[in-house]
Amino acid sequence: MSSQDIPEENLPAEQDHAHGAVATADEENPFADPGLPPHEHRIQDIDERAAKRSERAVAFLFTVSMLAIFVFPIGHLSAMNFALGLTLGVALFCIGAGAVHWARTLMSDVEIADDRHPIEASPEVRAKVHADFRQGAAESGFGRRKLIRNTMFGAMALVPLSGVMLLGGLGPAPKTKLRHTMWAKGKRLVNMNTGQPLRPEDVAVGSLTFAMPDGMSEHDEDFQNEIAKAALMIVRLQPDDIKDKRELDWSHQGVVAYSKICTHVGCPISLYEQQTHHVLCPCHQSTFDLTDGARVIFGPAGHALPQLRIGVDSEGYLQALGDFEEPVGPAFWERG
Repeated sequence: MSSQDIPEENLPAEQDHAHGAVATADEENPFADPGLPPHEHRIQDIDERAAKRSERAVAFLFTVSMLAIFVFPIGHLSAMNFALGLTLGVALFCIGAGAVHWARTLMSDVEIADDRHPIEASPEVRAKVHADFRQGAAESGFGRRKLIRNTMFGAMALVPLSGVMLLGGLGPAPKTKLRHTMWAKGKRLVNMNTGQPLRPEDVAVGSLTFAMPDGMSEHDEDFQNEIAKAALMIVRLQPDDIKDKRELDWSHQGVVAYSKICTHVGCPISLYEQQTHHVLCPCHQSTFDLTDGARVIFGPAGHALPQLRIGVDSEGYLQALGDFEEPVGPAFWERG
C-alpha cells in the first residue's frame, strides 16, 4: 500500500508536515506559474526546402509590389482613378503581406519569458513621500490661509470659461453671417472684371458674366470673406427656354443671376456650356441646369444653386431686389 492510500491521520509525522507545507503554499499562491508549453517547431525550422519556399514567396510579393509601382505612373498619365487605386493598392498590400509572411515563417518565434518585478515603491519611500507632502502642506499654509485658498479656487474655476472665447474662431454664426450676404434691395450688379454696373444689354445670349454688389472693393479688409458669399454669375437665356416659373419671375428679359459658389464644398463655378445651359464646378464636376432652377443633374452637390431676384433701376442698370433667400454654398446644420 502506498502512502497515497493511507488516511492523513495515519501518515508519519514527516509526511504529514510536507503535505501541510504544500497545502499552505497552494493557499498562498492560488495562481502559480504554470510554465510555458513545449515549443513546437515550424516546418520551416526543420526543413530547409520549406524555408526556401517561404523565402521565394516573400520575394515574389515584394517583386509584385515593385511591378505595381512601375505601372502606377501609367495609370496617372491616363487619368484613370481605378488604375491609380488598383496599382497603388496592390503595391502596398504586397509589401504588407510579404512582411507578415516573412515574420510568421522565417523569423525566430521562440518564446521568451521574463519575470515580472514589483514596480511599487518600498514602504520606506512611501512613508517619506507622505511625510514630505504633509510638511509641504503645513508650510504652505493652505489650510490656515483661507483667503488665498478660496481666491485660488475661484481663479481656477473661471479660467476654463476663457475657452468659450475660442469658439469664435470656429467661424461666423450661422444665423447671421452665413445666412446673409452683401446683396440687398437696390444694390446694382457690377461686372467683376471691369468694375462697371451692368445693363441687360451688356449680357449677351450664351455668355457668362461674373458680378458683385456695388460698393465692394478688393481693397476692403473683409473683401475675401464677403465675395466668397456674394459672388454672382449672370447668364442670358431665351425666356422660352426657362422651365422653372420662379426662375422666370426672378429674371429680367431672360437675364438670370445665380450664386457662383458650388453647393458641394464651396468651389467657384467657372465653366458654362452654351448649348445646354449647364454650368460645371471644376473641383468635383457637379453640374447644374440653369434653365431649370439650377438644379443638380450630376455630381456630389446636394442642392441647387441659390438664385438672386433681379430687376432694373430707374437708370436701366441691373439691380438686386433683395438678398438670397437661402444659404449660399455648402449646406450647414441641415441648411439652417
